[in-house]
Amino acid sequence: MTTTARVTVEEGVVFGQGGGRDLLCDVYVPPEEKRNGAAILLLHGGSWIAGDRTQLRGYGILLGREGYLCVASEYRLLPEANWPAQIHDAKAALRWLRKNAAMWGVDPDRIAVEGNSAGGHLALLLAGTQGLEEFAGETDDGVSDAVKAVMAVYPPTVLTETTRATSEGRQLLIAMFGEGAAGEAVAELASPITHAKPGFPPTLLISGTNDIVVPHESSVRMYEALAAAGVHVDLHLIAEQPHAFDMQPAFGRLNVQEMLLFLSRYV
Repeated sequence: MTTTARVTVEEGVVFGQGGGRDLLCDVYVPPEEKRNGAAILLLHGGSWIAGDRTQLRGYGILLGREGYLCVASEYRLLPEANWPAQIHDAKAALRWLRKNAAMWGVDPDRIAVEGNSAGGHLALLLAGTQGLEEFAGETDDGVSDAVKAVMAVYPPTVLTETTRATSEGRQLLIAMFGEGAAGEAVAELASPITHAKPGFPPTLLISGTNDIVVPHESSVRMYEALAAAGVHVDLHLIAEQPHAFDMQPAFGRLNVQEMLLFLSRYV
């Protein structure tokens, strides 16, 4: 356990099992006097092949200081586990948080999810696939996989296009979903834009306009699809910024301010 500016970090908490091993998360607990009863599940990036739960530590601390309990969870990566293990693990973390909400002082109906890059993809897919059996994994009876709102920073939203853009991307597509028409069909179902429909939770999308890893058009297209479905959706484009621009402290703080305003409206 560590304490950062009075945000207490419970490290290495087991939230479930996957592939015969423990799945871990870090819980960022706000100062007692700041707790507001809401929580945020944080999902890291890394192209589904890298990254870990410490990647969004800065968000956990900054959002924790404002009263939000944050759970930064891992999920199994390639090649340890192929799709759909990643979304199964994300949903397992969400259900664990909801199941243990009282222990953490959280209202189970006020849980949001945030992710960056590949984590943004998982956050949007989690938000858009509530109750869909093919994405559920090993469910806990009676524990909902719904979220109140979703925030995604430079997320891939159309996987069949994003992962075909380069030869490396094509290989990633094959590794995740398999080769041929069946793989393309699974990738389409795993694309957040496929699930943009009425009832999708309020959504915040943030991207940099100089992103060559996940071009900002990915967020623009998701915004347009959600807006057409009547969803409450905000899109913030940051001029001239590349992928992972929020690793710069000033931009990280800017993103948190955007998130806090969004959360105050919908969570």
